[in-house]
Amino acid sequence: MKCVIIGGGIIGLSSALYLRQSGWEVTVLDKGDFSDNCSYGNAGYVCPSHFVPMATPGIVRQGFKWMLDAESPFYIKPRLSRELIDWGMKFIRSANARHVERSAIPLRDIAVLSKRMYEEWLQLPGFDFAYEQKGLLDMFQTQQNAEHAHHTVEKAQELGLDTEYLSAEQVQAMEPQTRLNILGAVYFKCDAHLYPNKLMHNLRQYLPSKGVQLVPGEEVTGVEQANGRITKVKTRKGIYETDLVVVATGSWSREMAARLHVNLPMVAGRGYSITYEDGPYKINHPAILMEGRVAVTPMNGNKIRFGGTMEITSLTAPPNMNRVKGILRTVKNFLPDYDIPMPAREQVWFGYRPCSADGLPYIGRVKHLENCIVATGHSMLGLSLGAGTGRLVSELANEQPVSMDIRPFAPERF
Repeated sequence: MKCVIIGGGIIGLSSALYLRQSGWEVTVLDKGDFSDNCSYGNAGYVCPSHFVPMATPGIVRQGFKWMLDAESPFYIKPRLSRELIDWGMKFIRSANARHVERSAIPLRDIAVLSKRMYEEWLQLPGFDFAYEQKGLLDMFQTQQNAEHAHHTVEKAQELGLDTEYLSAEQVQAMEPQTRLNILGAVYFKCDAHLYPNKLMHNLRQYLPSKGVQLVPGEEVTGVEQANGRITKVKTRKGIYETDLVVVATGSWSREMAARLHVNLPMVAGRGYSITYEDGPYKINHPAILMEGRVAVTPMNGNKIRFGGTMEITSLTAPPNMNRVKGILRTVKNFLPDYDIPMPAREQVWFGYRPCSADGLPYIGRVKHLENCIVATGHSMLGLSLGAGTGRLVSELANEQPVSMDIRPFAPERF
């Protein structure tokens, strides 16, 4: 049985791993060269703590305030776009307390599944992606967020996640090498982190050794269908016969889904990161600087990565260095001794996160095509949920019982 996976990020490669293990003949098509997608420059979190979707009460009002600040954590670039308006209206309708409540369990379940899968990957030959379980610190500076932190701890504990509220003094004791300007933190002991670049390199080395074909520079232009099935995938260079198609095209998934006559509300949310090696600044635990929505991650022994922002813009817009200034401003505010110079543009990584209209991924079969599975829309959680998503895709493809209830992730739920 032949499978064509469209998209070579963490979701596509994870799906390839599990499909190949279960006996499929797998080809992965990527319009790039597999070396520079959103799976590389992220914060590296494997985080069951992220059980709150992006669509939350108050985020729309806060988003309008942030749009007045060129260096803010969130920005929507105004443009005439039917797709953006459609996504925006659905996002606004989803941003309510009921949605947050019903999303917590599925987001927890897929993150816990994914974490378990990553830990199993450590046993695969040649896999070493600097995986560590040191937890995650959500550091805050304001009394308002301190009060919110108590509610977060309570909810996390209800979900069975090992979580603790820490005072500023307790956090400082965990980070003696770094002076902190905070009121306290939520400590998610359940979380882990890894070095994404190493993980993607491991997959790109391992999969071909097991017979998976990784084909770079193949932009899909269409498909051929017969009797409710996709029979061929067409690219600019050739045609691939197939028994199964997996759409894992990240921020390009809306356009790909439209070719299959599926409406997939999605926009690209651009994020930025800067990675320093062998620098003078040390931090022991991954952290989120809450008020500025900036992630700080120690990686691979000698690296530290600063990342953040959610910039809703077109896929062709040039990078906006004001977003990087905002990241560094937040770092300096929380970590006063960090005097990090503004990097040159070529030292900054940026990538496009596939943001669904309600903050939940799209995972499942397409209703009118019996051999097409969609796996995309993970927003800022693609790396965290990658291994688990690959496992679910394989279970769907093989018509096995799935490891969790994936109905909240139905691709055509809108």
